[in-house]
Amino acid sequence: MNEIETERELSVISGEIEAVVFRNDENGYAVLKVRLDDTSQTTLVGCIPYVFPGELITAFGDWVNDINHGRQFKVSFYQQEMPYNENAIFRFLSSGVFKGIGPATATLIVNRFGRRALSVIADDPESLAEIKGINYTKAKKLNEEFLRHSGIQELLAYICNYNLRPVLAMRIYHYYGERSLEVIRENPYIIASALIGGKFSEADRFALETGMDGYSQERIKAAVVFELNHNLSNGHCFIPYDKLAGATAEMIGVEIDDVKKGIDDLVETGDVITEEIAGCRACYLPAIYMAESNVAADLAGRAGAKTRLFADTESIISDIESAEHVNYSPEQISTLKAVTDNNVVVITGGPGTGKTTTIKAVLKLFNTLGLHTLLCAPTGKAAKRMTEVTGYNAYTVHRLLGAKIAEDDETVIFDKNEDDQLICDALILDECSMVDIMLMDALVRALPRDAKLVLVGDADQLPSVGPGNVFASVIASGVVQTIKLNTIFRQGDGSRIVENAHLINKGEYPDLSANTGDFFRLKRSQPSLALNTICDLFCDRLPNNMGTNTADIQVLSPTRKGELGTININRKLQERLNPAGPDKKEIVFGDNIFRESDRVMQIRNDYDIIWSDKAGLLFGNGIYNGDTGTITEINTDLDYICIDFDGKIVKYGYESLIEIEHAWAMTVHKSQGSEFEAVILALSANSSLLLTRDVLYTAVSRARRLLILVGDDNVAYRMIDSYRQTKRYNALKTRLVRAAG
Repeated sequence: MNEIETERELSVISGEIEAVVFRNDENGYAVLKVRLDDTSQTTLVGCIPYVFPGELITAFGDWVNDINHGRQFKVSFYQQEMPYNENAIFRFLSSGVFKGIGPATATLIVNRFGRRALSVIADDPESLAEIKGINYTKAKKLNEEFLRHSGIQELLAYICNYNLRPVLAMRIYHYYGERSLEVIRENPYIIASALIGGKFSEADRFALETGMDGYSQERIKAAVVFELNHNLSNGHCFIPYDKLAGATAEMIGVEIDDVKKGIDDLVETGDVITEEIAGCRACYLPAIYMAESNVAADLAGRAGAKTRLFADTESIISDIESAEHVNYSPEQISTLKAVTDNNVVVITGGPGTGKTTTIKAVLKLFNTLGLHTLLCAPTGKAAKRMTEVTGYNAYTVHRLLGAKIAEDDETVIFDKNEDDQLICDALILDECSMVDIMLMDALVRALPRDAKLVLVGDADQLPSVGPGNVFASVIASGVVQTIKLNTIFRQGDGSRIVENAHLINKGEYPDLSANTGDFFRLKRSQPSLALNTICDLFCDRLPNNMGTNTADIQVLSPTRKGELGTININRKLQERLNPAGPDKKEIVFGDNIFRESDRVMQIRNDYDIIWSDKAGLLFGNGIYNGDTGTITEINTDLDYICIDFDGKIVKYGYESLIEIEHAWAMTVHKSQGSEFEAVILALSANSSLLLTRDVLYTAVSRARRLLILVGDDNVAYRMIDSYRQTKRYNALKTRLVRAAG
């Protein structure tokens, strides 16, 4: 307990937990029914995570009178004990804390061992196999579950004493198991790692409260490394030395000279790499430095290498045109010649310029030449679309390379690499603008040096969420043969989506008042009116008046926050599309209520999570950032939910709910690589930093058949006028030019 709590008088009560009335699995808030030692019953409220019926609790806090629920005991902190009488042990074992143990099995265990039941489970699990229906495997599993429960209890008691969120303890234990306490005591800043998902402020406060000196170099160096890692998500491969020192000093409140000493020490130990780039001293994390250097060397090497020569490319192309009954444009013929004569080629163009047709033509050419070709894309939806349009299997890059978490539980590694490369003669990568430097590095390492590489994408779309600006940098370097498709083919079909996307990209205003074809604008100057219109369109007007299935409708917004941000839109759409009901289970996690039949999205890469097909016959691992699915089951007894990701069924424990969010509405950034039949775009003025031309252009180009802008026209015009591509610190262009000589 902390000093503040010991200085004031707190009431103390003890008893047995009879029921968990409510529990928020993210912040640990719970409402318990407790039978006190004097046999009276009362209600406990507060941060009381991971407790179960039958357990004993000693709570310290205050009696309060709730206006709706009467007298309650508000818990400041508590101590937890295992049950010791037979009835309590039965309630505990049958509460759902142990998977596969229900009332019947709990009865058998208690009848056989009485008050010794829990000590037998902990210390002598082999004896459980004496009970009919419990074999040695099940006994061992129960022992592991019991030890896990005890370990989580110990970890929770420790970190909750420092007011850390209970879900962080669950994440820590999920990855580090029995070593959890040792790990966070040794390195409190593991809490702020991408793996655990905590904030640096939480980890830093915890470190200081557990005795770390605020001016210690250990703290300063942890802050420097955090600052570099944090800026990866802002797209930066490096941070200039002076900026890094200044930002870190401001973040943790120390002198800038102390931070510079920390950076210099990190450079000396190899934990940070520095290099002079364009007149500044660039500070890299080693993995990013090596990735950027390797991608530049690889692509420059491929661009400069001699390729196979095919004598009569024109006649081969002519034969393909005859067989496919198509006439390729001059740009497409130039592309086919380029991929024949070069080992690496970039194909770029906006919507409607024939990128898909060109991919099919390149694939047909490679097949005719006898080249074994692999197809891939950064996201599951993009890979699925690639499969649909080509008729050949396409993979996500992660799945193609066999991404997984290394034994250190932090580093992403790939089965396919320079030591075990892909078996192919050519590889076509679509939606290349989404690929960050680390993923591109993994891909080129796994690709044989004599294999052809075709990079396809729209250079004017938003860059990758991760570090670097790979596609644009490759094009800007001039090192790689680049074909830009300019002819707009879909414009002839009367597509105002395509026409207006190109106008936006050129900085010109489309006619928003012309509500015709596939592009509409519903002007709503008030955010509340815009929100109501969006919900009406999604739930009623598009399904009922235009026959559009709600599964084919996607709301996009530039931002997560505000009245027209994705968080609020999702909350309102859930109320309309999937309201609470007596036969529909739900679970509270943080500010979210997850409910059966909700549309949800994975928001970070999880390389190890296991999925199966619906029949339970095919298994695999990995669900990735941006994958969307539907909650099919919520099991509140065993604390898991099932999500169907387009045929991949995944079971999430509640410690993993930090990885998902609702997805009827998503940010424009999250929509990259996807196309939707109908897009409703919320024009929100909430975040000026996100009101840029490339955001609007990317949003409009996500719509396949219908786009409806809802909001204030002035927001759209501001976005078109705002042509400020966010500066990303990266040196791929410089390195490519340097490597090419």
